[in-house]
Amino acid sequence: MSPSVAIVILNYNGKKHLAQFLPSVMATNYLNLKIIVADNGSTDDSIKFVQASYPHIQILDHHTNEGFAGGYNWALQRVEADYYVLLNSDVQVSNDWINPVINLMEQDKSIAAAQPKMRSFYEPELFEYAGAAGGWIDFLGYPFSRGRVFDVCEPDKGQFDRAEPIFWASGAAMFVRASVFHEMNGFDPYFFAHQEEIDLCWRMQLAGYKIVACPASEVFHVGGGTLPRGGRKVFLNFRNNLIMLAKNLPFGEMIWKLPVRFLLDAISAWKGLLSGDFYFFTAIMKAHLAFGWWFMTRYWSKIPVVQPMQNLQGVYHGSVVWNYFVRNKKRFLEIISTKG
Repeated sequence: MSPSVAIVILNYNGKKHLAQFLPSVMATNYLNLKIIVADNGSTDDSIKFVQASYPHIQILDHHTNEGFAGGYNWALQRVEADYYVLLNSDVQVSNDWINPVINLMEQDKSIAAAQPKMRSFYEPELFEYAGAAGGWIDFLGYPFSRGRVFDVCEPDKGQFDRAEPIFWASGAAMFVRASVFHEMNGFDPYFFAHQEEIDLCWRMQLAGYKIVACPASEVFHVGGGTLPRGGRKVFLNFRNNLIMLAKNLPFGEMIWKLPVRFLLDAISAWKGLLSGDFYFFTAIMKAHLAFGWWFMTRYWSKIPVVQPMQNLQGVYHGSVVWNYFVRNKKRFLEIISTKG
């Protein structure tokens, strides 16, 4: 019998997306499948819509918005399956998108998480920002993807059509081995949203597991998220990225990498201010202060890390910032082919 798979869609005021994209999810061709909508305290009529239109879909109603991290932690404690598929409500899937990933993970039990190829819903010839063909990270902790570096999304010309180890799998369409998710105690709820999946994948690799991209499966993502672009999103991205580094780097790496990151963040903040973006500047400053508070109150209780970053899969040992902004290298393959 096929392993059991639960597609869990975390919803927050997403009636529009559910109406548009649930039909493709419902048409998924997989025998041992259940589909669940986990509502994260929506204030629209999302739940009523699902109940009326898809009465066979299980609904988990949390009544509280704890973000992506807390919401999924709560929901997945209540879902029994061999594999979880964490799926954004704004993703269109094909009929046979589940089988290739599950087959790959069944062949190698050390694979803890995986993602399909992600292309843009509105510009399907391009990779999509949230995960493209699999996530990487540079030696200073800046995430990027095969097919997406900062704001540049490449055309898909088959250049990433081979399944390969990666550093992180996108939370927009993330396949997770359920036993490992719980072994890792799920997402860090302190993150709320943004980069919690990178932190989880990092911890999985530190525990000896693999993360892979499976381009034989393909989905189309609208993107944009439930948090509007602005100060809150910038704050969470910068704060969470620093916390992730402090949590997962060995102490000897952390003590010099964090000061470098603070300097680069400050340069980015001042550049934003000089261009007139006061909210960007203040969001980064608040993120640094919030990280300082986290470090003083929580860092010393973390588990010591001994695995160097350079030993993990999907790590670029140079600077993606230097290559992108100084050397004008905008594409994944031209960046990772250089050493600095």
